[in-house]
Amino acid sequence: MTNTGNVDARILNRYVQYLRLERSYTDNTLDAYLMDLQKMLNYYADNGIDFRNVTIEQLDAFAASLRTSGVSARSVARVLSGVRSFYRFLCLERELDTDPTELLESPKIGKHLPEVLSIHEIDDIEAAIDLSKPEGVRDLAIIEVLYGCGLRISELCELRMNQLYIEEGYLRVLGKGRKERLVPIGGQVIRRLRDWLVVRTGKQAKPGHEDYVFISLTRGTKLSRVSLFVYIKGYASKAGIRKNISPHTFRHSFATHLLEGGANLRAIQAMLGHEDIGTTEIYMHLDKRHLRKEILEHHPRNMRKSE
Repeated sequence: MTNTGNVDARILNRYVQYLRLERSYTDNTLDAYLMDLQKMLNYYADNGIDFRNVTIEQLDAFAASLRTSGVSARSVARVLSGVRSFYRFLCLERELDTDPTELLESPKIGKHLPEVLSIHEIDDIEAAIDLSKPEGVRDLAIIEVLYGCGLRISELCELRMNQLYIEEGYLRVLGKGRKERLVPIGGQVIRRLRDWLVVRTGKQAKPGHEDYVFISLTRGTKLSRVSLFVYIKGYASKAGIRKNISPHTFRHSFATHLLEGGANLRAIQAMLGHEDIGTTEIYMHLDKRHLRKEILEHHPRNMRKSE
């Protein structure tokens, strides 16, 4: 960091350790938090503001400066989330007696409803996979795990053999912040996983990659996120699907189809590994959109009478 807005380097170093050790943030998340914090510290330095005596008016002015510089409402909200995290840390460490961000408001952001695939579209994508090739057996297992278990792409890439409990019918998943959860797996997922593991047994993995479930058959290393994006988009294109999808689309589809089928929102939260049920509630909006579509299409008052 360059400008520190009078923040002691000792405090910044402790904050980094707090995010890394107590919050268990990954390097990417940590870098994002520090970049957002730097925006605030630059503003403090440019305006002669002492971080210990900052007022809500000055914080509001900082937020306004982000908006006038062209930063989107979503990005402003993310920066302010990082600012709140920093000041909560200062209060925890007794560097401050009161949190000046308690009244700091984030810009209103409309609900972003993610793209969701229908069951037929998922079937079409799977039908586009060539199962005569080892890569096809692997990729079908990947899609079944993504859709059947609702895993994040990072969770799938990091999935190891000792996290598979196929006989018992579940996966042990390490999610964000290294938080562990158990995810049930159904018969279709089990069958495709077993098919892949037969193929996987005869393939040589590079040292350090032997325990990963899904590996590259050419390099012998664990699959990368980029590779998965390429594979998924390729199969979707081959299936004639025009939606803008990614591996994460299967996670959204998993949650949406569960909710449409009558699953409890708390159960979906547990399976997705969401810390806050508010994150899971976006699928309520998706379900309402689905219900509205069903009503408009099938209610007799909305159906055109045959002539």
